[in-house]
Order: sequence, then C-alpha cells, then structure tokens
Amino acid sequence: MRYMLLTVAAASLAVPVLAQDAAPPPSPGEIAAAAKPDEWVAIDAADLLVMDLAPDGAGKARRVVIQLMPPPFSQGWIGNIRKLAAAHWWDGTSVNRVQDNYVAQWGDATEKKPLPEGLAVVPESEYVSHFQTFVSGNEADPKAYYRYPFVEMISAELPIAKDGKGKRQDGYGYQTGFSKGWPVVGELSARATGKYQPALWPVHCYGAVGVGRNMSPDTGSGAELYAVIGHAPRHLDRNIALVGRVISGIEHLSSLPRGTEALGFYAEEKERVPIVSIRIASELPAAEQPKFEYLSTESDSFARYADARANRRDPFFIAPAGGADICNIPVPVRAVAAK
Repeated sequence: MRYMLLTVAAASLAVPVLAQDAAPPPSPGEIAAAAKPDEWVAIDAADLLVMDLAPDGAGKARRVVIQLMPPPFSQGWIGNIRKLAAAHWWDGTSVNRVQDNYVAQWGDATEKKPLPEGLAVVPESEYVSHFQTFVSGNEADPKAYYRYPFVEMISAELPIAKDGKGKRQDGYGYQTGFSKGWPVVGELSARATGKYQPALWPVHCYGAVGVGRNMSPDTGSGAELYAVIGHAPRHLDRNIALVGRVISGIEHLSSLPRGTEALGFYAEEKERVPIVSIRIASELPAAEQPKFEYLSTESDSFARYADARANRRDPFFIAPAGGADICNIPVPVRAVAAK
C-alpha cells in the first residue's frame, strides 16, 4: 500500500510538468491579434459618424465613433443621418435618456428643432432586406429553400448545431451569421411580398445603434438615435431600424448617470449631456479622421475566433459551452495609427 501511495504521488507531481510542455490554446483575443494584415478590412471614413460630447467633469474629452451599416440594410435612414450630419443638426442637442441595462439616447430633447429638408420617410418594410430567390427546382415549394440555406447572403455562420428541419437556430431566426462584418439573422419570409423569399435583418447586440420612433406606422427619421448599453434587446429586431454600431467610446455612454423619469429620460435639463458636434468622419480634416478596421468575417482567422468564442479552451475555462449567441461573438474592430 505504501508503494502504491508513493507511485500516485509521483504521478501527480509529474502532471504539471507535462502540462507545461504544451502551449495552452489561444484565447479569442489572441487569435484576432495574430490575424494576418490582409484579413483586416479598412472602414471608410465616409462610413464613420463621429460624436463629440461635452468634456466630463474632469475636463476629459469624450468621443464616440459609430460605424454606419453597409447596403442593403437601413439605407433610407442612413441617408437621412448623412443629411443631418452634413447640416450639423445635432450640434447643441444632447444625450437625454439613459435607461439602465437598455439604451442611451440622443437628439433634440425639446422636439422643436426644425429638421433639414429632404429627409426620407422610410417604410416599416425596410426593417428587413428581402433577396431574390436562388434555389433551383420548384420555387413554389417553400421547403425547397431549406435545402439551400442563406450561404449566399451570410458569409460566416455561427458554430452552433444546425437543425435541418427548418426550426429556428436561435430564438429569433432560422439562421444566424455575419454579412459583411455585421451580425445578422435570416429566414424565409412572406410577410412583405406574399411569397417566400430569403429575408435578412441586423441584430440588436451591445453597442448597436438604432433609430428612435413613436408608435407604428412611424419609423423615425434618424434624428433620434440610441445605442444599446445593456443585455442585447433582441425583441427589438425587425421592430426598429438599426443603422450602425459603436466601435469606440461606448464607455462615454454606458457610464452616464441613469435618468430618473419614465424610460430613463432625464428629469431636468442640467442632467443632459451636451453634444458638441456630430460629423461624418470624411468631413473632418484628414489628420483628424479616425481610422479603424475590422476582422473580415470571411477570413480563416475569424472562423477560428468564432469557434474559440463558442468553445473556450483557454486555461481559465472548465466547461466549453459548445455554442454561442450571435451577440457573444463581437466582430473584432481595432484602431489604426495615422501614418
């Protein structure tokens, strides 16, 4: 018995030595950091919205940078946002609503500031983008579409077990993935056209920027915007226009004092956070234009990154989850130093 105990003890001492020989699996952040230069995609300055808030109590500058969504998503509202920024309409407005675990919202708290001319009225149907069918065979048969998932629209699918019976992959859509660097959901839809067509829409993840609106059929102009600062409110998908995401400075919104009025609105004017200016980055002097790039969702590194987010194998984790909510795989974005 004494010999057996010594043997076990010796074996237990040897395990850490062996474990040290093998490098631990990389974390998602390490995978992104090691991505090749050509796997990163530069974000055009014309697609960046730069919001400068009044300095904080210590006099520190507060800048929020928002990446606007690419076509075909929400382009009517984004066209309005470009006109509002060009007119400097937001200068002198404020962040006037901060609701805990939900959103920070900004715009004209008085609702009396005249809007620029020529803003589009965008219909509710634009919450979802419909695509032409691409299946072969009997296109009148809705089941045919399920044999051809949305691979032509979604460049990278999540590492989640697939259901071949047409059931929803998560609680909000049949198929989840990424399109042009953005988290999206897709499924067959007949609501807008009367016939089954592939439909795709963007997702309310943390940092997502959407358009405030009143009751339906109002869809908002884009003058009132909000950023998600809490748990992903996926119930808002297809009910409000999403136009972008905060890629820098979200802390300047998420850390603001919560409003005490209904829905988190500030009770008094002095509580509001003044907006100094909002500009499309390409309008700024070249030397002042922020530069960012995102990890291509079509790249090999992103595939490894997404898998690592779904199956954490780095040393801290004990039980890999085996899957991930789409909002738990944020697309890596990094600032680029000016040359």
